[in-house]
Amino acid sequence: MDRQIYDAYVDILKEELVPAMGCTEPIAVAYAGALARKVLGSLPERVELTVSGNIIKNVKSVIVPNTGGRKGLATAVAAGITCGDADAELEVIAKVTDAQLIDLKEYLERKNITIAESTAKCPFDLQVRVFGRGDESAFVRIVAHHTNVVRIEKNGEVLRSIAFSDEAVQPPENRKLLSVEGIVEFAQEVDLVDVRETLQRQIDYNMHIASVGLEEKYGASVGKILLRSYGNSVQNRAKAWAAAGSDARMNGCELPVVINSGSGNQGMTASIPVIIYAKECNVSEDLLLRALVVSNLVTIHLKTGIGSLSAYCGATSAGVGAGAGICFLYGGGVKEISHTIVNALAINSGMICDGAKASCAAKIASAVEAGLLGWQMYAHDSQFYGGDGIIVKGVENTIKAVSMVARDGMRATDDEIIHLMVHSEEA
Repeated sequence: MDRQIYDAYVDILKEELVPAMGCTEPIAVAYAGALARKVLGSLPERVELTVSGNIIKNVKSVIVPNTGGRKGLATAVAAGITCGDADAELEVIAKVTDAQLIDLKEYLERKNITIAESTAKCPFDLQVRVFGRGDESAFVRIVAHHTNVVRIEKNGEVLRSIAFSDEAVQPPENRKLLSVEGIVEFAQEVDLVDVRETLQRQIDYNMHIASVGLEEKYGASVGKILLRSYGNSVQNRAKAWAAAGSDARMNGCELPVVINSGSGNQGMTASIPVIIYAKECNVSEDLLLRALVVSNLVTIHLKTGIGSLSAYCGATSAGVGAGAGICFLYGGGVKEISHTIVNALAINSGMICDGAKASCAAKIASAVEAGLLGWQMYAHDSQFYGGDGIIVKGVENTIKAVSMVARDGMRATDDEIIHLMVHSEEA
């Protein structure tokens, strides 16, 4: 395999599969708040938070961990300011003390936080401006993804400035090297020393939170209901365990997960079903790791053309990735995995993202089912063909077509979803 592509794939896995505690959008808000306070050097007297509609959508209904069950943008930014460790990035509020919870409560009661919607066209725009005593101020802006700090100011002086566009998100250059053929070749050839630590952490973290989601009461208990209703088959367990991880994560569980494409739900969807099937088949640890390479990189490949935030549910892409990884476990190569991807995309593309909340667990179950059905269809000599709806001949062409629908075609859908969630009264 070409060394440049090999190194790029290793880097992509290490860049994408990182730990985060809680839904990543409120955690990004908390991170920006913690960083702004650090730059200011004191507890802010006043906070101005400006965020894009997609961030509003993904923060509105999800519990921010380690905040005593609180939700919302004000909670997220205040948690970062009063309790956060900016150096911990997406684990910014992983170590909140009881004393800090009292500080958070008092800070929120002061009602010194104003929130506005960003006018930038970029779906991920996060700005925090804080004010101290006198003329002291600080400003932090994050664009495109959760830790991409593009600007820092203190008292009007620019401390960091990185060029960016607020029109659209451009993927990193190394993501453009991804292809289904390259992913399978890499999975077959990779020296597991290069990826073992990253993937083992994903296994440990994501299976742990899934087990907690099945043991305890979180959200709508989708994972538990799946097991109680449909039995203990490996297919149902793959859906149930992935859903249970989301049950816990969306509803205040304070355990970290390893994310994929900026999302913990996608990280769990891409990994947990593959792990469940690997245990069922009693395959070697090495084969499991190689299958996780496939599932994770396929997910990232699909998400690259869509962007991190859109009206297109990211679990769909991760479910396709899981189907591809499971196909690899059963001996599938480029041909079999390509057909699995196309079939799965034909089944579930178009499932909307209406923010982070309890029902994400059910959407994960649906996405995993689509990935598994896409794999089983080809295993039974059945497939969808170019011209069937948005399916185009060739797996890469189909991926591009779905990306265009999700990124461009669903913009108006995204606007309407955000309007309904943010500006309409609850029924």
